Amino acid sequence: MMEYDASYKTFFSHPEMVADLLRGFVPDPWVAQVDFSTLELVGGSYVSDDLRTREDDLVWRMQLRDEWVYIYLLLEFQSTVDPFMAVRLMTYLGLLYQDLIRRRNLAPGLRLPPVVPLVLYNGMTRWRAALDIAELVWTGPVGLSVYRPQLRYLLIDEGALGEDALPATRNLAAALFRLEHSREPDDVRRVVESLIQWLAAPEQISLRRAFTVWLGRVLLPARLPGVTVPAVAELKEVRSMLAERVIEWTKDWKQQGIEAGRQEGLQMGLQEGLQMGLQEGLQMGRREGRQEGLGGMRENVFTVLEVRFGATPLRIRESLERIGDLAKLKQLHRQAILAASLEEFAQVLTTEGNGHRDN
Repeated sequence: MMEYDASYKTFFSHPEMVADLLRGFVPDPWVAQVDFSTLELVGGSYVSDDLRTREDDLVWRMQLRDEWVYIYLLLEFQSTVDPFMAVRLMTYLGLLYQDLIRRRNLAPGLRLPPVVPLVLYNGMTRWRAALDIAELVWTGPVGLSVYRPQLRYLLIDEGALGEDALPATRNLAAALFRLEHSREPDDVRRVVESLIQWLAAPEQISLRRAFTVWLGRVLLPARLPGVTVPAVAELKEVRSMLAERVIEWTKDWKQQGIEAGRQEGLQMGLQEGLQMGLQEGLQMGRREGRQEGLGGMRENVFTVLEVRFGATPLRIRESLERIGDLAKLKQLHRQAILAASLEEFAQVLTTEGNGHRDN
């Protein structure tokens, strides 16, 4: 997996790959205003105030009209969904902003520049994690929701992209995704044919080499376990190798596909269980927090009544116990303070509570 991640980091260290990723897979209007000739790879090592480091990320910046936009690319690929990816991204974003402040790379008026956190995911199961950290934070009692953090990230889930979603024109990122989800060696050969044409220029030798190495050392060995894949130095050699062994490798490829299908089914089941557990935990937390808030307010009403009027009659206590609306309990708490007598409070209670629990 480490070699797989390193390969993706190598791919998206090339401006052509980043430009095609944004052009082909980010539908936001701001992309049309980007000057892709200004793409610049920013140093990807940030040191926070407590000297912890992070070096696995890629940060690109590019000019948007007269502004610089920082595109944060998280290239840590995993076979399972991280339910708390939004929390990780918030941490990375904070480190990035700290670095920009130290370097005084700020927007006009000493403002922080905009950042687009982008997650490129290539796992087998579909991504179901929250896309905004606000979805992971319990709102809490009334008044606390305003402090809930917000950070939304942009997700590109490769496995969710059907063939129709992949640009038909020249697009290097789409070519990579097609290779990822190729069903047999002939599919790979067709994409390699396109890459040979698209990456023919001498200045593209580095990116051409990246595809060649990834195909020979990562993709083909993963699809053909137990098969010795000959070393190749050029995409044209990959094309020739696929043409020579297409019949033999297609059989092996299909068998591997059957095994992968079994694993995917198992993985999906495990992932669904994890997601269900997370959602159930969040819902339980909300329910318990709500009940705790109701119980606390109800006890406040009982305390005021006992201090002002002595022991509270059973009928009043039972009526208060049946009220499950926090706003109504707050109103009754105020009435307990203002009422001239216990009878006056009982009349208000009959009107507000209406003898039923409000859930």
